[in-house]
Amino acid sequence: MVRVAVVDYELCKPHRCHSECVRFCPINRGGGKAVELLESVGGKAFIHEVACVGCGICIKKCPFYAITIVNLPDELEKRVVHRYGPNAFKLYGLPTPQTGMVTGVLGKNGSGKTTVLRILSGELIPNLGVLDTPPSWDPVLERFRNTELYQYLRMIADGGLRVVHKVQHVDLVRRYVKGYVKDVLSRVDERGLLNDVRKALSLDSAWDNKVSSLSGGELQKFTVAAALLRDARVYLLDEPSSYLDVRERLTMAGAVREMTPRNSYVMVVEHDLAVLDYVSDNVVVMYGEPGVYGMCSKLYSVGSGINHFLEGFLPAENMRIRNDAITFQVMVRSSESHESRRPYLYWPAMRKRLDGFNLIVDEGTSFTGEVLGVLGPNAIGKTTFIRLLAGELKPDEGYVTTEGLNISHKPQYIRAENYQWVTVEEALKELRREGLAATEWFEADVLRKFGLHRLGDKEIASLSGGELQKFAVAVALAREADLYLIDEPSAFMDVEERLTIAKALRRVAEVRRTTIFVVDHDLMVVDYVSDRVIVFEGFPGVEGRATPPTDLRVGMNKFLKEVQVTFRRDPRTFRPRINKPNSYLDRQQKASGEYYYTRPASIIRDTEE
Repeated sequence: MVRVAVVDYELCKPHRCHSECVRFCPINRGGGKAVELLESVGGKAFIHEVACVGCGICIKKCPFYAITIVNLPDELEKRVVHRYGPNAFKLYGLPTPQTGMVTGVLGKNGSGKTTVLRILSGELIPNLGVLDTPPSWDPVLERFRNTELYQYLRMIADGGLRVVHKVQHVDLVRRYVKGYVKDVLSRVDERGLLNDVRKALSLDSAWDNKVSSLSGGELQKFTVAAALLRDARVYLLDEPSSYLDVRERLTMAGAVREMTPRNSYVMVVEHDLAVLDYVSDNVVVMYGEPGVYGMCSKLYSVGSGINHFLEGFLPAENMRIRNDAITFQVMVRSSESHESRRPYLYWPAMRKRLDGFNLIVDEGTSFTGEVLGVLGPNAIGKTTFIRLLAGELKPDEGYVTTEGLNISHKPQYIRAENYQWVTVEEALKELRREGLAATEWFEADVLRKFGLHRLGDKEIASLSGGELQKFAVAVALAREADLYLIDEPSAFMDVEERLTIAKALRRVAEVRRTTIFVVDHDLMVVDYVSDRVIVFEGFPGVEGRATPPTDLRVGMNKFLKEVQVTFRRDPRTFRPRINKPNSYLDRQQKASGEYYYTRPASIIRDTEE
């Protein structure tokens, strides 16, 4: 076995502990040296992997959860592609881009997906795990000689492939790109597709705006458009669906498939399984220990690859990547099941005008223990509706019935300064004193699966976007409330984290016997978690209408008919899959009016429940 030891130096605080990792290490106590505090790493812990025996004592003794040690078969060392430094993340293997095909990349956050794209773009020269000499392409090419990937890497090293890399964090674009959208895109239009891309991605509303003033969704579409307009052989798109609504995600996926050159290499990193399934021809699964090491699987067909990921077993590698399979079970629920539960919350018809936008809310009723999914495009009034229920806005006509209720609201946009705590540890200590956070299932299935227990005394203001999102969702669900309003909980989350949220939402609704409103653009999450859905209609930015809650199948059919997209069920996992446009199933389901799926009215449950 070989040891991969990672120390999170942001969490390691030797001035606040008693050097337990050094004192309790059996190698150190026997006169050797496996762990020591070194000035080269700021006086913090350094683990000598060669001397370490992987006993795990230092992991348990560290009060700040800063140490992770994983034992791996020593033959894997032949596959090391890159390491960021001693006691840092290690990447094993690389996927092979396929010319003329879209390759999807699927995996947990922190498993190396972005690192893979940086290497394949030529931005990062892999060091093959050698840290004492500057990296160069010669040893990399020698390593991959006689492999399918060799020709691609040789062209990257020689500068023979032009690469366009759409980065993950599109917010950074505002800092470096100045000017109006139409002027910037006109300058980068090297393929003469400006009007086609503008139409395909629905950029008219942002066309005359400055890049610095774009919303998150507009900025995402702008960066995808800029990538498609470039004349390149390689297109690498990192999380292109973030901030987009369902319709925009599908049009973006269609544009990527149709507008990239036929002889190009296209690779897409995506967490929305429906979008990944829709856009990709094949898929690579990234697995390992997030933040510690990552491995690339072999290429699978997109349907099989996603199913293998959900089932937690990769047959080509004979590798189990998860103990429990994520499986879906179609369960019939008739309207009588709603009638057997007592009504919980009634809201009357309301109207609200806000910055020129007109929202109309039809009256509706929720039931005890119910999760209501909220569907609709961006700028249609979903967040305004949630804010009305939360009491943050007052309706111009009608009234709210939530006054006097204890409401837990996770807003769409999260700010660290909105929390009264300074550190994560301080927040968790207070939450664990009572309520759901004090229960074993919440600790195991939410806090630990989100990795919040590892953040220790990290300041909330210093959390990354993904960490802050997980913290905000956990805080909202942990509170003892009469009503839960959760706005876009899946943003920045990977697939497993999204399903962890979905299961937690269902559990909270059942335990608290309350109603939870969930706004989300990931149809798999809405499908997985919802008893019924509220569908928003209208014209984005002008007028929106919140229709009464309706059966999941009826509501999804209504929503998807507007988008002109049909879904089917995968025969193995029953996960929802998008039919290819004009395919046999697509035409058949549209003809029958079944846009959602052809099975009886149902909801989704995890078989573990």
